[in-house]
Amino acid sequence: MNLRKLALVTGGAGFIGSNLCEKLLESGMYDVISIDNYSTGSKNNHLSGVTYVEGDTQNIDKLIIKKPDIVYHLGEYSRVEQSFKDLNTVWSSNINGTFEVIKFCNKVSAKLIYAGSSTKFSDGITNDDLSPYTWTKSKNTELVQNFSKWFGLEYAITYFYNAYGPKELKCGRHATLIGIFKRLKREGKPLTVVSPGTQVRNFTHVNDIVNGIFVVGEEGFGDGYGIGSDQTYEILEIARMFDSQIEMLPERPGNRLSAQLKVEKTKALGWRTSKTLEDYIESFKSTI
Repeated sequence: MNLRKLALVTGGAGFIGSNLCEKLLESGMYDVISIDNYSTGSKNNHLSGVTYVEGDTQNIDKLIIKKPDIVYHLGEYSRVEQSFKDLNTVWSSNINGTFEVIKFCNKVSAKLIYAGSSTKFSDGITNDDLSPYTWTKSKNTELVQNFSKWFGLEYAITYFYNAYGPKELKCGRHATLIGIFKRLKREGKPLTVVSPGTQVRNFTHVNDIVNGIFVVGEEGFGDGYGIGSDQTYEILEIARMFDSQIEMLPERPGNRLSAQLKVEKTKALGWRTSKTLEDYIESFKSTI
């Protein structure tokens, strides 16, 4: 008899989602299903043992036949600055899609782990209207909380801080900063930094992030589970770690200067980071 529970990961073929699927499999506690429309995910990230369903979260109720015990909702539009130009996609994914995911979880009595956005804590204040992206993410956290009040939905809301590591995107409009820097370094090109370059960020290895997501999934309830490294860096400081030329780019709308780290609730569950950005960059440079 199969005593494992069933976990559903939206965006399970993406950067963080695929690493989470791997973590869930390795735990031995779950069978795993992914739903992904492959707008940023890749079939190269597929793992043996995961059932993959191709489609949009707006159709989750039709596409997912089985009843999961837990749903990790990572499959949303996830870029701040680009969201000004992608309003239709942002609305379709982050409003329509997430509404359907929440209703699905409520229908099948699944615990929902929602990936909120740490950008809401930008510049030391709660900043819900920084961009179309942050606005939709903020409204979704409210909706998740309200479904819990209205219908008893079990949930936890996490906040990731700048993931890097295996399977990070290196090209395209959704590429991560570290992924872009690695690609430019390999190509012998200057590293591009958006002005002023003094933006402060907490960069967190994806393994530490998925370990945090997993712990929250097992033990967390409610809002406020930040998952980020305590160490902060200015963007220019990181660029200099790569020992490359640097090219400054004009400032962009929505590019926050800082973010307040809120990880106390996650640490209370026993979670800690174990990897550093300096070690990661040094390891990468040794391969060039």
